[in-house]
Amino acid sequence: MDLETATWLLTDDGRRLVDLAMTAYVDHAGDPVRAGTALRKAAPEAEAAHAAAAMTQVQLRERAVAKFGELAPHLFLTPDALEQATRMRVAEHRAARVAAAVPAGTVIDLGCGIGGDLIAFSRAGLIAAGVDTDPVRVAFAQANLDALGLAGAVQVADATAVDVGGFGAAYADPARRGGRGRVFDAEGWTPPWSWVLDLLHGRAVVKVAPGIPHEMLPEGVEAEWVSEAGDVKEAAIWSPALATTPRRATVIGTGGLATLTAEDDPFDGQPRPLRPLGGFLYEPDGAVIRAGLVTAVAAGVGGGLLDEHIAYVTSDAPFRTPFARSYRVVEELPYREKQLKAALRERRIGRLAIKKRGVAVVPEQLRKRLALSGEEEGTLVLTRAAGQGTALLVEPL
Repeated sequence: MDLETATWLLTDDGRRLVDLAMTAYVDHAGDPVRAGTALRKAAPEAEAAHAAAAMTQVQLRERAVAKFGELAPHLFLTPDALEQATRMRVAEHRAARVAAAVPAGTVIDLGCGIGGDLIAFSRAGLIAAGVDTDPVRVAFAQANLDALGLAGAVQVADATAVDVGGFGAAYADPARRGGRGRVFDAEGWTPPWSWVLDLLHGRAVVKVAPGIPHEMLPEGVEAEWVSEAGDVKEAAIWSPALATTPRRATVIGTGGLATLTAEDDPFDGQPRPLRPLGGFLYEPDGAVIRAGLVTAVAAGVGGGLLDEHIAYVTSDAPFRTPFARSYRVVEELPYREKQLKAALRERRIGRLAIKKRGVAVVPEQLRKRLALSGEEEGTLVLTRAAGQGTALLVEPL
């Protein structure tokens, strides 16, 4: 979207056209073709570019509900900025940590996009400012703050040229996608990894991809992996000035937020606790696995690992933990496919969820070959125990 069209959308006429587009979209059950036709009839005087931009906003807002919830209908968005934006519950967690750690109460967002993190910072009581090189994003970020009645200043600027010394903390989310897709070389990020390292010498937090290798992390930082509803969403690097632990896993679910740190792991730096299969199996959350805190889960449930290299924990007692999915082990089944198929048929299992770790199995293909039939349903875990393939029929606690 060009700046002229974006600026027009923020006028009273532009906002009215977006409202009309929303009505047409809802009336036609989300069919963009029929909704577009209805919009042209409702606003025949609208320029084609403006009508297309208004309809795009409606579709982006629908997509944005997954990240922004009830705020989505009030926001102005661009496709790439929405792709990069932080989910609001994750942004709110980070903002609360910054607010608690920064006595000055000020933060600058270096590459603010359409303002998702600025919204979270402002709602947390911080005095927030943002910069971005894209004037459309800057215009939309300011409009989004204004629409929600939040304070914040936004301007067009190069993040690498900003003096952050006057702020209590700096936040950055380097772009990891280019014109050809995802950028895997950190020096190809915008801004690059070398700039991130310099930023982390001060009071800063930087959002990175959850797959960041541990060996890339600078000395003294805190690496926090965050999951929401069971999916790992991001990693954040907290500079030594803001760090409280070397590694942290934060899990956000329907019941709230829970966090696990290296200090919760009595096996940190020690040999991994291994044991035979018990009556219960635990599947650690992805954030826990990324943070290298699987053995902390094992300690929490009084158990151990089935295999030194696999992130499954077993114990003799049932526990409910926010850091893992819990299962009761019904029985161990044959691992070989022919015998496994016979065992499932004997148990009349016709609907089967297949989970696997550490074995070369494609669940969809295996399910097809098993030719399941029957009225029962089950969950099958395919993994390794002490280096050997194993098949476990389990049921969620």
